[in-house]
Amino acid sequence: MNATQAFTEENGIKQQDYCVFGLATCFVQEEEGEIHQVKIIEPIPSAALEAIIQGIPTSYELAYATTLGEIIKEDTPTIPQEFPASTQLCDNFTERALAATRTYKTRPSATKHIPIGTLKQDLNYSLAKKRVLNSSTVVRTEDNVKQHQYTHQVL
Repeated sequence: MNATQAFTEENGIKQQDYCVFGLATCFVQEEEGEIHQVKIIEPIPSAALEAIIQGIPTSYELAYATTLGEIIKEDTPTIPQEFPASTQLCDNFTERALAATRTYKTRPSATKHIPIGTLKQDLNYSLAKKRVLNSSTVVRTEDNVKQHQYTHQVL
């Protein structure tokens, strides 16, 4: 779905709708196991914003509230000047931005935390739990839990 299709009356999303975008510190793992740090811009849904505002540790360095039309112009997502130039947009940015915008429409009380055009930097930024974007879980036979031989038998 492109942005022009998104800004229609039938789905209720308009260019002046509120959304918050965060600068997240994430990591990408190379094949050799080496980890590289990357800065990603991604939309923050209302429930996540309320948890972050309450002080939970987060990988977001900052959060910026703006309108959806400021970020997505003519079907092209743009990086606001409030973010460093070296940042990247997250995967499926437009779809995720539309989904996050819907959360603020259903929960308008979340818009009071950061006014439009405001940059919030006093978040509880922490890298204690690293967000690895391309991680995969490999299940091995040794991971299976050993059970007693009579566990599934009726005695």
